[in-house]
Amino acid sequence: MSDRHAKTVLLVEDDADLVALVSLVLQEDGYRVKIACNGREALAKLEHDLPDLILLDMKMPVMNGPEFARELEVRHGRQAPIVVLTAAADAHRRAAEVGADAWLGKPFEPDALLSTVRRYTG
Repeated sequence: MSDRHAKTVLLVEDDADLVALVSLVLQEDGYRVKIACNGREALAKLEHDLPDLILLDMKMPVMNGPEFARELEVRHGRQAPIVVLTAAADAHRRAAEVGADAWLGKPFEPDALLSTVRRYTG
């Protein structure tokens, strides 16, 4: 089993259908997937264990993507790459606002998801 198969991805997303799809695609490729439906829940999960990559939705209830990214920086610095998942037309600008390493525009193909995740988890 290769090194990447032990990698953990934190998926911060409030769309249950997208969570199911992304989780399935990543788990079938050998990743461990942790799920949070908003930024506050994600921060709580990070108290125990930092992931190898964070997939971050921008628009969520309770605590949105930009708020999460700011709080993550304060609490943990930048110890994990962030890939923004967004349906916004200006996805690159949204990603830059939170200092993300990359972005995927919704909807995205499973192959695009996997290649992006692989790129940032080595």
